[in-house]
Amino acid sequence: QVQLVESGGGLVQPGGSLRLSCAASGSTFSINTMGWFRQPPEKEREFVAALTSSGNSPKYADSVKDRFAISRDNAKNTVYLQMNSLKPEDTAVYFCAASAYGSFYYTPLRSDEYRYWGQGTQVTVSS
Repeated sequence: QVQLVESGGGLVQPGGSLRLSCAASGSTFSINTMGWFRQPPEKEREFVAALTSSGNSPKYADSVKDRFAISRDNAKNTVYLQMNSLKPEDTAVYFCAASAYGSFYYTPLRSDEYRYWGQGTQVTVSS
């Protein structure tokens, strides 16, 4: 089993920045890919970003490309999501997720490819 705990959400003004963190514990050896998903109010969960442990480039949703950056500290079993130039439409509950899938040639992007999930952290972008 893997446990994921997110932190770093909150209220921020449009144009501002936030950094989310997700600490993994338990059977972390089983993790290849770490990802972030979000669920806006009254909408379905959507992919945001993912990074495998296989050395390929991170993957981003088009809506966040060039504004968000995902990174990992494997020594700390922690993944981060740096969010810049935030917009009101970024308002959502953000979830960290871990998957055993992934390779240099493949990054899982679907939520059903991720077995482990955090509890979610609220990000609200509003003036």
